[in-house]
Order: sequence, then C-alpha cells, then structure tokens
Amino acid sequence: MRFSTSGFSSLSSFVPHTISRAVTLGVLLPASLLASTAAFAQVPPPAVNARSWVLVDATSNQVLASGNADERVEPASLTKLMTAYLVFEALQTKKISMEQIVTPSEAVRRVKTDESRMFIEANKPVSVHDLVYGMIIQSGNDAAIALAELVGGSESQFVNMMNTEAQRLGMTHTHFADVNGMPDPQHYTSAGDLAILSARLIRDYPDYYNIFSVKEFTYNKIKQPNRNRLLWIDPTVDGLKTGHTEAAGYCLIASAKRPLPGASDASRRLVSVMMGEVKEHDRVEDSMKMLNYGYSAYDTVRLYKAGQVIETPRVYKGAEDTVKIGVKADQYITVPKGLADKAKPQVEHIDPLIAPIADGQQVGTVKLVSDGKVISQFPIVALQAVPQAGVVGRVWDSLMLMFNKKK
Repeated sequence: MRFSTSGFSSLSSFVPHTISRAVTLGVLLPASLLASTAAFAQVPPPAVNARSWVLVDATSNQVLASGNADERVEPASLTKLMTAYLVFEALQTKKISMEQIVTPSEAVRRVKTDESRMFIEANKPVSVHDLVYGMIIQSGNDAAIALAELVGGSESQFVNMMNTEAQRLGMTHTHFADVNGMPDPQHYTSAGDLAILSARLIRDYPDYYNIFSVKEFTYNKIKQPNRNRLLWIDPTVDGLKTGHTEAAGYCLIASAKRPLPGASDASRRLVSVMMGEVKEHDRVEDSMKMLNYGYSAYDTVRLYKAGQVIETPRVYKGAEDTVKIGVKADQYITVPKGLADKAKPQVEHIDPLIAPIADGQQVGTVKLVSDGKVISQFPIVALQAVPQAGVVGRVWDSLMLMFNKKK
C-alpha cells in the first residue's frame, strides 16, 4: 500500500508497497505512504478481529502496522469517502457552493427503505450543505446520488471520476461501480487503499474534514446520529466513517489527533482502518485499541520545521554564490518508542548545484539512518530562487568547475 506526498508534507504521494498477509510493522507510507525498513516496534500490535486492517501515522506519512492490507474487500459506505473527496474538490474550486440549491432526480427513489438515507425527495429542492451533511453524518445513499449527479452530470460520469481519482491517488487495488457502496462484483478496494484516501482527504480538505466529527444531523425533521461511536467515547477522535453490508461486514475508519509531546505548536494524527468485523462493537473496540497502540508504541518527532534552513551549499553560474535548502512543510518521522535518538539524518544534495534554481526545486534528499539502515527519506528543496549570473560570472564558474574536475 502507499501514502502520498500530496497528502503528507514532504513525502509527496503514496509510494506503492506490497504488504504480506501476515501482520506488517513499521512501514513508511509512500508519500502515498512510503516504503521503508523502519525498525519494528518493541511491542507487537494488539490482536483484532478484522479481516484486514491498517494503522497509519498521517503526520509522518507512515504505516505503523497492518494485516492483509492489500486484500480485496467491499468498501460498503466507506465508498462515500471518495464521493466526499470529489465533492470537496468541487466546493474548493467553487464549481459548486454549499448555499447552492439543487433538485434531486428520480434516481433517488432507487434507494430502498433498508438502506441508509437522509430522506430527500425527488424533485424537491435541497441545499448542497444539507446533502453533504446528510451523506457524511447520516450516510445517506440518496444524498450521495444527488451530489454525484450535481458534480459529475450523471452518476455514471461521477463513477468514472472516482476511478480516475483513485488511480491518481495511487489506490491500485480499488475499482468503483457506484457512489454509495452498494454491493457489485466490480466495486472493491483494500484497507491500504482506504488508508491512502482517508489521509489525503484529511490533508487536502481540512476546511471540510470537520464535518466528519459532527455527532448528529437533522433533515426534514428527522434527526439521525453519526454512526461512528468513537466520537462519543474518545474526545480526540474526529472522524471518519463507518460502513456495513452483509458481505463487507462491519467496517470503520477512525482518526484521532492528539498533542505531540515536546511540541506545543504541533499535533499527531493517526488513522486506523478496520474491515470485515463480524460484530458492530468489534470495529469500535479494535479501532480504539489500535489507535492507543500507535500512540503508546511509537514516537513521532519533528525533524525540521517549515522553512528551516538545513544547509547552504555553493551554487555555480548563479547571481548568488549560495542557496538556502530545506523543507517547505514541517517534516516528521515516526519510530518505535525510545529509538528517536538513534535515528540520524544524512543530507545529500546535488553537487555541483548550477543555476538557475527555482524556489521549491528539489536539490537533494535527507535520509534518516538507524543502525546503518535507511528508515526514511524525503526531498529537500531550494528555499529561494537563484537566477543565472551574467556572462562573465557563468564563464568564470565554468572555468572553476573544469579546474575542480581536473583536481
């Protein structure tokens, strides 16, 4: 499985990583989540009843532990996380607005009485705000259909958008056939892919993510509670989504944010994915156990702050002789508890560095090494632009480079 850089600071996208059917520990998510040889935790993860599961540190972009993470599973209502992701994108780009009024089509009549719904009616106007809250909090299949038609023009076109987005995010074990999670042979995913999607949703759309923490929502005088019971049990849990069908079993993606020890201005977010539980209360207990395990068995450390200068190497043929290099966003690493001091960063930058250099251009890599093994790596970039020097400066530096090469 993988995590991605677009979701996690300097690790830009989930990097594919195959996870065995056995329990796997200490794997870096590709920026999708990034593959790594990170040391195993000193304490094994708790036993869970889920058929497949993943525990992710979304702050450092690492998979801390997993079991059968790439196994094909039915997503049930967890499908709506991708529906929400695309709706949030449309909101952020102002393609639609929360205040917008839409008229649901006859398609919403397809939602059966035994399905989750928010009780909208065909041809009766409803706001996008209510549809978004109805889909997320009430898990309304009818709301998902109405939003899909609004954003995609049709359900089928929206499903195409979902599959395109899944591939872009690196969800290589996923294919969608509908917008709300009804069973279909061509509708499947994996715990690992859902971890990727969850982490990206939290990172990419923070202005809308807080909707997942709302405990209840009323529409048409019908009040329904959020089915994520952890919202009432643990105040640090602020999402994400439940799912259930007879074939999928009971599923829950839970996310918690707790203070980062030693950093008053930072917090640490974990995400757990539990798929295929036999009993509803198992998904709650297993999620809680796994989140607590992640916080107790691993330490997250902020290596560098956003904009922090790591080195100032020489630049050739530039208007400046040096360039400040570092990271544009806070860079974290998670290691087994007590091992943070053993992990040492090693900076490798392009040599020679030759102008022009753009602000934000990757110029090297930081590798985190423990006991001679690279447990993580991430790019370092120029923190400033360095334009080319004039003709005289370029000629002089060309001679310098030739002279140094001969030495």
